[in-house]
Amino acid sequence: MAEEKLRFETEVSRLLHIVANSLYSQKEIFLRELVSNASDACDRLRYEALTQPDLIADDPEFRVRISVDKDARILELSDNGIGMNRDGLISDLGTIARSGTTAYLEEHQDEDGADLNAIGKFGVGFYSAFMVSTEVEVISKRAGEDQAWRWVSDGTGEFTISEGEREGRGTTIRMKLRKDEDEFLEEPRLRHIIKTYSDHIALPIVLKGADGEEETVNAASALWTRQKKDITDEQYTEFYHHVGGFDEPFMNLHWRVEGTLEYTNLIFVPSAKPFDLFDPSRKHGIRLYVKRVFITDEAEGLVPAWLRFLRGVVDSEDLPLNVSREILQNNPMITRMRSAIVKRVLTELGKKADKKPDEYKSFWENFGAVIKEGLYEDAENRDAIQKICRFQSTTSGDDLISVADYVGRMKEGQDAIYYISGDEIDQIRKSPQLEGFAAKGIEVLLLTDAVDEFWLPAVGEFDGKPFKSATRAGADLEKITADKTDDKEEDKPESFDEGKVDALIAMFKLTLDGEVKDVRVSERLTDSAVCLVSDEGDMDLRIERMLKQHNQLEQAFKRILEINPRHPLVASLAESVGKDGAGPKVEDAAWLLLDQARIIEGEKVPDPAAFSRRLNSVMSAGLG
Repeated sequence: MAEEKLRFETEVSRLLHIVANSLYSQKEIFLRELVSNASDACDRLRYEALTQPDLIADDPEFRVRISVDKDARILELSDNGIGMNRDGLISDLGTIARSGTTAYLEEHQDEDGADLNAIGKFGVGFYSAFMVSTEVEVISKRAGEDQAWRWVSDGTGEFTISEGEREGRGTTIRMKLRKDEDEFLEEPRLRHIIKTYSDHIALPIVLKGADGEEETVNAASALWTRQKKDITDEQYTEFYHHVGGFDEPFMNLHWRVEGTLEYTNLIFVPSAKPFDLFDPSRKHGIRLYVKRVFITDEAEGLVPAWLRFLRGVVDSEDLPLNVSREILQNNPMITRMRSAIVKRVLTELGKKADKKPDEYKSFWENFGAVIKEGLYEDAENRDAIQKICRFQSTTSGDDLISVADYVGRMKEGQDAIYYISGDEIDQIRKSPQLEGFAAKGIEVLLLTDAVDEFWLPAVGEFDGKPFKSATRAGADLEKITADKTDDKEEDKPESFDEGKVDALIAMFKLTLDGEVKDVRVSERLTDSAVCLVSDEGDMDLRIERMLKQHNQLEQAFKRILEINPRHPLVASLAESVGKDGAGPKVEDAAWLLLDQARIIEGEKVPDPAAFSRRLNSVMSAGLG
C-alpha cells in the first residue's frame, strides 16, 4: 500500500501547537507518558489473552524497552503490548475523543506557557513526545494480525501512514530529538527519569546501554501489592498520575481486605476538580485487576456515580480471571466491594472534615456538589453522606458548617432547618426573605448547587428536624425566640394601622388578580418593601426557574406577594387608599412592587414597556 498523507483533526493540531510552543519546565514527563501508555497496552493484551491465549503464545513475557542512538539522535521506546493496526493509528493518534481537551489546556496556560502536566489525563499523553522531538515515527502491529503499520509526523498538522515492518506484536516509537535535548540521550538521565516516574509500573522497563547490555531499571512490581511502609509519598503520587490524576492527591487510601473475600485497594481522592466532572458520560477512574491482571477500567458497579472523581486500583483475589464486563454489573462480590469502598472513603473524609476543616473546605468546594448527588441517589449511605456534607450559612461567615452544627444551635421554638437556594452566594445573602431570620438571629443554610433542589425533598429531614425553605410562606417566625436584648422600647417593631394596611392589601389583590396567588402581611421583612414567596406545597422558586430555563415547565406557579407594612413606601400607600385620585397611583405601585420583587428573585420583568411607563408616572407625580 502506498504512503498516505492525512491531516490531524483541528483539536489535535491546536493541542500540538500548545505542546510545541510552550516553555515547559518538566519536559521529562514525556517519557512517563509513553511508558504509561506502553504499560496500558500490555495490560489490555494480557486481558485479551485470557480468552485468546494464542495472542501471546510466542512472547508471553511483557516488557518495555528503551534504547538510544546518539549519532542519529534517536530515542526509541518499544513494547510488546496489544499494538495498533492502520485504523487504530489513525483514530488513536490523529483524533481526540474527549471534547473540550484543547480548550481546557488553553485556558490553563500561564504567562510563561502551558503547564501541561495534566496532558496524560486526557488520554493524549503520546503528543508530549513532540515537546522534545522534531519528528516522531510509530511502527505498530496489532496482536493477532500479520501486517505492521508505520505512522510518521513532525507535529505541524499532518501525518503519513503506510505499511511497515516489525517483528512481533506491539508498538515502537522512535523520536528524532531536537538539538537542545541532548540530556534524553544520556543513560543516567533516562535511568533517573524511569526510577522517578515509573518505578511503580508492574512490568520490566529495560534500558539498553551503548554496550548492548540490558538493565531492568524499575522495581517491576505492582505498587498496591507492596507494604505501605515501603512506599514513599512520591511513589504514591506518581502512581496517582499513572491512573489518571493530574494534580497532587488530596488523600490516598491503601488497605487490604482479608477473609471470605480478599482484595486490595489503592484509592486516591483528587485535590483539584477535573474540567469534565459534570460530563454525563464521565466514568469513575477505578481500575479493576484480578490477581494483578488488568480486567477493566469500566466496572460500573465498583464505585457509585457520586464518587466518580476517585482514582485508583482494586485488585481481587476471588473474581475469576475470565470475568466479563457485563457479568461485573450484577456480581455480588463487586457489590460487597463497592459497599466497603464507599464506607471507607466516607469514614476517611469524615475524619479529615473534623480534624482539618480548612483543608476539607477546599475539597468540598471542588467536589461537594457531586457528593450531594449521593444524598439523592444512595439511600443506603445517606446518613453517612449527610455527616460529611458542609454548607455556608447566614451566620458562619466564610466557614463551612455541618447540618449537625446547625441543629446544635437552633433557637428555642425553632423546629425546622431553614435554607435558601440560588445561583450566587452573594445574591442570596442579600435576599429580602432573610431579613426576618436575621432580625431574630436565626441561621439559614445558603445553597447554590443545582443538585440541592433534588436531594432536599429526598432527604426531608435531619435528626427529626425537617428542611424548610426560607422562601416559603408560613415560616412561623413569631413562635421562635429571638436573641435576648435589653427589651428597650426602640427594639420592639413599630406598630401600623391594620385597617389601612388591610385596605391596601385588598386593592393589591384586585389589581394583581391572576398574577399572584395572594397578597399578605409579611413576618419576614424588616427593611425591604416586598418579596415573593412560594405557598406551602408549591414548587420552590429556584427549581421552577431551573425548569423554565430547560423548557421543562409549561405553566408557572403563582406566588404570594408579601408586603412590609412598616416600610415607608407601603405605609404611604396605605395612607393614600380611599383618597380622591389615589386609585391609579396605588394600582401602578402594586404592579411596580410586584416587578421589583421579580427582579430581586432574578426573574425578567414580563412587560418592560409597562414597567417603564408606570415608573415614569409615579416618579413624575410623587407619592405624597
